[in-house]
Amino acid sequence: MKVPTASDTLNIEILALKKQQENELKVLKTQFNLAYESLRPINLIKSTIHEVVQSTELKNGLMNNVMSVAVGYLSKKVLVGSTHNPLKVIFGTLLQFAVSGLVSSNAEKLKSFASNLFQSFSKEEEN
Repeated sequence: MKVPTASDTLNIEILALKKQQENELKVLKTQFNLAYESLRPINLIKSTIHEVVQSTELKNGLMNNVMSVAVGYLSKKVLVGSTHNPLKVIFGTLLQFAVSGLVSSNAEKLKSFASNLFQSFSKEEEN
């Protein structure tokens, strides 16, 4: 059996390193393509929308805000109505902001109250 010389061993090591370099280049190209695809604007928008849809905290916050604005608007319409008197318009706007702020700060309590109220009405209808 022939004993490998230093140049034979060196050639084997060079071939192994070239093969390793080819494999690492393939992995690098794959990672680059994945990063490029994830940074495209349409993919950024899609991922952001997906995160928004999946976020329960954001849904609850949005629901609280919509509820507070709606209740504030309804209170303004009920108490002030549609008027052209500038003082009433200012009063109605201030009232709307005040009611919206109160509802926003107590949204969870109001939701539980409305849920309990709805459940009690549904129980009465069944009886």
